[in-house]
Amino acid sequence: LHNIDWTCAMGELPAGYRFYPTEEELVRFYLRHMLDGRRRGDIERVIPVADVCSLDPWQLPEVHRGACAGHGEPWFYFCARQDREARGGRPSRTTPSGYWKAAGTPGLVYSADGRPVGTKKTMVFYRGRAPAGAKTKWKMNEYRAFDDDGADAAARLQVINKYKRVLVR
Repeated sequence: LHNIDWTCAMGELPAGYRFYPTEEELVRFYLRHMLDGRRRGDIERVIPVADVCSLDPWQLPEVHRGACAGHGEPWFYFCARQDREARGGRPSRTTPSGYWKAAGTPGLVYSADGRPVGTKKTMVFYRGRAPAGAKTKWKMNEYRAFDDDGADAAARLQVINKYKRVLVR
């Protein structure tokens, strides 16, 4: 324990503190507030804004320095969606030495009362260029919020949860 830096952007925290929001909290509180421009300063202290595709996954801890993430804990980032073409379309997920590839089918994120409030897409990092890249152990969940009327608000901002190994809740 003596080698771990327990400080974060919110100040000193006691041993055992974890920032481990539910999917509903990520979408309905953190992402929704960022999209609406509310409580931005408070939120960015625990979830920094980063262009996750301008870096490789092993470089992201430097971006997260000072935010609340202990060793082995998931990292969270806000990232603007980057489309391959000016008029939208498929997002670009290439990095300096690889790319993120969707794994499985996107799922819905539900509120406590059973309403869909957003989507979650799991991606795996491949080193090299598609389609010949080598699969790694790096995984990422991309959360997108629905507008209050149910429309997808992901074109403006998304919250990225990056981690090395799959987390099961």
